[in-house]
Amino acid sequence: MKLDSSRSIPELFSDAMGQLSKLVSNEFELARVELSDKVSQMGRGAAMMGAGAIILIPALVVLLFAASAALTEAGLSESISHLISGGCALIVSVALVLIGKSRLSGDALKPSVTLDQVERDKMAVREMVR
Repeated sequence: MKLDSSRSIPELFSDAMGQLSKLVSNEFELARVELSDKVSQMGRGAAMMGAGAIILIPALVVLLFAASAALTEAGLSESISHLISGGCALIVSVALVLIGKSRLSGDALKPSVTLDQVERDKMAVREMVR
C-alpha cells in the first residue's frame, strides 16, 4: 500500500474500515477452520474410546478367566479370585474412560489459536487508532 500524505480523512477512514472488514472476515475464517479441526478431534477421540471398548471386552473376558484360574490355583477361593480379577478390570476400564473424557474436555476443544489471534488483532487495532 502506497502512503500518500495528500489523502483526505474520509479516504483514510474508508481504507481503515476496509482493512478492519477484511481482518474480521479473516478471523471468522480462522475460527471456522479451527472449530472444524476441533470437531474432527472430538470425533477421533470418541471413535478411539468406542474402538477401545469394543476390543477390550473379549480380551478382558479371556484375561479375567485366566487371572481367576491362576488365583484359584494359588489357593484362593473361586469367588475371591473372581472379585480380584473384576476389580482389576474395573480399574483399567475407568482409566480408559478418563483418558477418553480428557480428550473431549472443554480445554482440549477450545479454539485457542483463534482466541489468541483475536486478542493480537484487538491490540493492533488499538495501536492503529492512536
